[in-house]
Amino acid sequence: MVDPVYAAPSLNAELSDVVFTQNLPSIVASHVLDPQPGETILDMCASPGGKTTHIATLMRDKGCLIALDKTAPKLFKLKQNVERFRLSLVHCFIFDSTKALDKSAKEFVPLIPTPPPYPLESFDRILLDAPCSALGQRPQPMCSISLTELMSYPAYQRSLFEQAVGLLRPGGTLVYSTCSFNPEENEAQVAWALKSFPQLHLSNQVGWMFWHTAI
Repeated sequence: MVDPVYAAPSLNAELSDVVFTQNLPSIVASHVLDPQPGETILDMCASPGGKTTHIATLMRDKGCLIALDKTAPKLFKLKQNVERFRLSLVHCFIFDSTKALDKSAKEFVPLIPTPPPYPLESFDRILLDAPCSALGQRPQPMCSISLTELMSYPAYQRSLFEQAVGLLRPGGTLVYSTCSFNPEENEAQVAWALKSFPQLHLSNQVGWMFWHTAI
């Protein structure tokens, strides 16, 4: 691909303190989560912070948004973007989200955010934008990922999923997303989750962007 799909001009870092450019699926994921002001929300794999800052904006910077990532460089980038948009409700921690749940921990108090791990049923909504093979991210002339690496993602995603289910409050919302078109990372994971966790139910898919205009 050598020509742009749309005739949209490049921002070239213009308005960088008010605009965070994202692709459409990333934008939709935050809206499907439907974060509300005053809620307690977890972004399990948050770097570089596009969805995190979008969620915080939709919350009107009111509530508590915990953003986790497991390496220092990723956390640095995440904090940079949160600070760039001057968001006070986001609390960033370097942590492996496969260990984010502590069943023996005491009650989590959003007004005094503490580092993970967190007790059972701590969050109203959770975004699990899981690490994936990224096969659907952009057109590629060739794929350099090995079969071993490709097959490693589903197990890792399930370990994250298990933590998310334990951290979600009854009646809460869990959004699972990837940037891969591999069914083993998407449809198969949803089928596994519904079978493994009877308290979950799948919400109907809706054409969100067809009748919403504010992004």
